[in-house]
Amino acid sequence: MARLIYLMGPSGSGKDSLLARLRADNRIRPLVAHRYITRPANAGGENHIALSEAEFLRRRASKLFALDWQAHGHYYALGIEIDLWLLQGIDVVVNGSRGHLPQALNRYGTQLLPVCLLVSPEILRQRLMQRGRESTAQIEQRLTRAADYQQALPAGCHLLDNNGDLEQTFDALLADYL
Repeated sequence: MARLIYLMGPSGSGKDSLLARLRADNRIRPLVAHRYITRPANAGGENHIALSEAEFLRRRASKLFALDWQAHGHYYALGIEIDLWLLQGIDVVVNGSRGHLPQALNRYGTQLLPVCLLVSPEILRQRLMQRGRESTAQIEQRLTRAADYQQALPAGCHLLDNNGDLEQTFDALLADYL
């Protein structure tokens, strides 16, 4: 049975880098699903499909999303194409939301493999500062949320350390979960 690898982690933990690395490796069978987000495509960060709020709501009303949620002033979704890929026996990796993990577990049950990406506060601060997308106050807010995330990891979440080199994390993901 194909699995839905539901990757979670605080902003700056390296989810987008890890997903980009997975997409770039043609030896790997799992597909990485794009998220649909009501945020401009050039906003930086993840490779996503940008939708207006009106288009997002039309697609949701047409039941074109497998999962959807709101966070940080935007709508997010994963398209129903992931269900087709899973039915074909293809593992799928998604950038998931910890806050909406119960919704994903309800829909996918034992087919879902939650993976929590971990990074130390020091490394996280450094990464957030290097990417230059947030103010100092916003970085502090993200660090506070990240600390809360690390204190309340979802039950049953498989842990993946991303304090080191991206290739180490990539190799660990392949060895342990794919």
